[in-house]
Amino acid sequence: MRTVYKIFTNIILVVLIALAVLLIVPRFIGMTPMAVLSGSMEPTYHVGSMLYVKSEKPENIKQGDPITFKISDSTMVTHRVIAIDTAGQCFYTKGDNNDVPDGGSVAYANLVGKPVFSLPLLGYLAVYASSTSGIIIMVCAILIVLILTFLPDFLFSDDKKENAEENKNEEKQKRRKKK
Repeated sequence: MRTVYKIFTNIILVVLIALAVLLIVPRFIGMTPMAVLSGSMEPTYHVGSMLYVKSEKPENIKQGDPITFKISDSTMVTHRVIAIDTAGQCFYTKGDNNDVPDGGSVAYANLVGKPVFSLPLLGYLAVYASSTSGIIIMVCAILIVLILTFLPDFLFSDDKKENAEENKNEEKQKRRKKK
């Protein structure tokens, strides 16, 4: 039973660490993880996916490439480039699932980068984890898993010591009886 318990808690711990790695490590290799919040790029990028965007120079962007760009300080959009105005230094974009092109152009300065890959459903978790309640729940979950991982060692370590002492006492008694 103890072995099953340890395996179960270790699996949960590995899953939590893997999720943290997927959210943090890409930043160290120059990618920005972003959650897909709308269906404008369906079926290319599904709602709830985690999109990993790598910065790119405007001159490396071609017509047909998906790009991520800022429309305000806190809002970013990923749409496909349908035309490039090199003289005006801007892109014209359209969501794959939209019937009409976007209303305005995207200045080169607003380019964040190009999506590299996406992971389905991870965006939902990332959005929730970035909220106050999500942070509290994630920290509590990690602490609970860590406690559950090491709890049996603390509970059973005294039993092991007692069993070892009892075994020593039994051995001594057996030796005395033999004499």
